[in-house]
Amino acid sequence: MGVFLQAFNSADFFGKLIFFALFLLSCGSWVFLLKKFWMIKTIRIGAKRFQKMAHLHKEEILNLTSHSKNPFSILYNKLKEQTLVILDKNHYFFQGNENYLSGLDIEFLESHLHTTIAKQKEWIEKNLFILSVTKSLAPFLGLLGTVWGILISFGELQAGHSVTSNTVILGGLSTALTTTVLGLLIAIPALIAHSYLKNLSKHFTLEMVEFSHFLLSTIELQYRKVDVN
Repeated sequence: MGVFLQAFNSADFFGKLIFFALFLLSCGSWVFLLKKFWMIKTIRIGAKRFQKMAHLHKEEILNLTSHSKNPFSILYNKLKEQTLVILDKNHYFFQGNENYLSGLDIEFLESHLHTTIAKQKEWIEKNLFILSVTKSLAPFLGLLGTVWGILISFGELQAGHSVTSNTVILGGLSTALTTTVLGLLIAIPALIAHSYLKNLSKHFTLEMVEFSHFLLSTIELQYRKVDVN
C-alpha cells in the first residue's frame, strides 16, 4: 500500500488524475459487486423457501400467497393472476359450474411465463455492464498511466536537467509501473465477477424455467378440460 501512495505522491497532476480515475472505477465496481452478491444470496434463500412451499401445497397450487420480490414468487403470482382471470372468463361464458382451462389457455399461460422469465432475467442482470466497463476500461487507464509516465521520463532525459531530473524520471517510471499494476488489479476481479454472475444468471434462468414447468403442469393437471368422446 505504501508503494502505491508513494507513487501517487510523486506523480504529476495528470498522473494523479489517472490514479483518481482508477480509484473511482475500483470503488464503483466493488460497491456494485457487493450489492449484487447480496441480492443473489437473498434470491437463493427466497427461491428455495418458495419452491419448497409450492411443492408441499401443489394440491391447492392457486391458494398460495407470497408478497416477496423474489423472481420465483413473481413468476408464481403472474401465473396465478392470469390463470384466475381465464378460469373466471371460462366459467362466465360457458355452461356448467366447473372451472377448466382449454389447450389454447395453457399455451397462452406458457407464453406469459416465458415473457415473465425474460423480464426476471433482465432484472437479475441489471447494471451488469458496470463490471463489463470496468474490466475493459481499467487496463486502458493503466496503459495510459504507463505511457504518460514513460513520456515524462524520456522528456526529462532529453532536457538533461541534472538536479531535478532524477526525481522526475523516477516519479514518471513509478507512475508508469504502478498504474499498470492497479489497472490489472481492478480489471481481473471485475472480469472474474462478470463471468461468474453471467453464469449464475443462466443457472437461475434454467431454475425458473424448470419451476415454471412444474407450476404449469400442476395447474394443467388440475384444471385442463378433458374431452370425452
